[in-house]
Amino acid sequence: MIAAANILMVLFLSCAALIGLGLLHAVLTRQDRWNPINRRFIFGVRLTMLLFAGRALAIVTGMEEFRFFVLLAAGLIPLAVFLLTEGLLRRHAPAWMKGVMAGGATLFGITAFWWSDSIDPYRLIGLLAFQVIGFVLSGWLVLFRDRASLSQAENRMVGRLGVSLLFFIPVSLADFLILYFDLPLQFSALAVLFLCWLAVGLARSSDGHRATLLNFAIMTGAAIAVGLFLGILGGLGRDGTLMAIAAIMATVFLIVIYADARSLRVEQNSIGLLRHLAKADTTDPMVFLRDLRAHPLVDGAVMVDGAALADFDQAVLAHIFNAAPVLRAAEPPVLNAAAEDHIKHLFDRYAATHIILVDDAPFVLIALAIPSLGLSPQVELELDVVQRMAALMAKTKEA
Repeated sequence: MIAAANILMVLFLSCAALIGLGLLHAVLTRQDRWNPINRRFIFGVRLTMLLFAGRALAIVTGMEEFRFFVLLAAGLIPLAVFLLTEGLLRRHAPAWMKGVMAGGATLFGITAFWWSDSIDPYRLIGLLAFQVIGFVLSGWLVLFRDRASLSQAENRMVGRLGVSLLFFIPVSLADFLILYFDLPLQFSALAVLFLCWLAVGLARSSDGHRATLLNFAIMTGAAIAVGLFLGILGGLGRDGTLMAIAAIMATVFLIVIYADARSLRVEQNSIGLLRHLAKADTTDPMVFLRDLRAHPLVDGAVMVDGAALADFDQAVLAHIFNAAPVLRAAEPPVLNAAAEDHIKHLFDRYAATHIILVDDAPFVLIALAIPSLGLSPQVELELDVVQRMAALMAKTKEA
């Protein structure tokens, strides 16, 4: 029963790693698949996908030939990590390091064609040594990098790579020494999911390393606590408890990776006002605002000018919009009684939530009715940008 559970757990973890890597691969290819750094990253991601696909296929089919993919990927992954590190640091590693990495990758790439275990454990010992050396050399480059030559974003990315390497090294040791440590399964899939989470989160978060490690500690601690609880409650024993913890950790990581990737996709596909502003191809404020009204967020916007403002005191309007170029019904400016009466009249007449000043000579306004659920700090900021841009266009046209 335990042996069958072990096999199923290895299959589950391999599939989880493939899903996480697939999500990361989609993020990288959407951003810029031809960027030199992304190309190196994608190469490493595909190699890692090959490794876990080989594991899964070997379990499902029972064919030892699929071990070739596992061995080939395991021999090339240290080189992929090393190349990615070089690219991120924008500097060449010492020649002897390149020689070690190229030689090791060539040697273990060739031995992968001998997929049977007749030359093991010597090959596995050598492969373990090469992986540890590769990760240590990459970590050494990260640790002793010239931070001043890199931007803050580049330093953050390199730092996260270093954090993931700290997790990869002991997990790689555990994978190869699974019998020595009497472990029920290989845990490298968890390190891969951790790397996927770090990489996807780079595009969405400005959190520092301390916050990242804290989040990791919380997720890992929760998974361990729940796994121990289930192990004690179900009498699963040591191996069963470790498998429960691994399954929970893999599931948690997959959820957060999917959530981050999904949020990033939504942001990239956003049709926010800022996108319209960036693509505006006119210096005429009326044309600009007319085109902007095609945006679903401001659909139904009303242009208010001329006769529509004849019954308003122009001096009071000037006082109001000097204080608040974007009037918000939820937060009207605190002014005198006449101004407050004008503000109330404007919002009531046009059933608006926002009124934007376009021009004040003569007055041209835009009245918007945005549902409260559609409002966010970003939308409010975008409306301020729209007002400033339209006002600048109007002033430029007058000049």
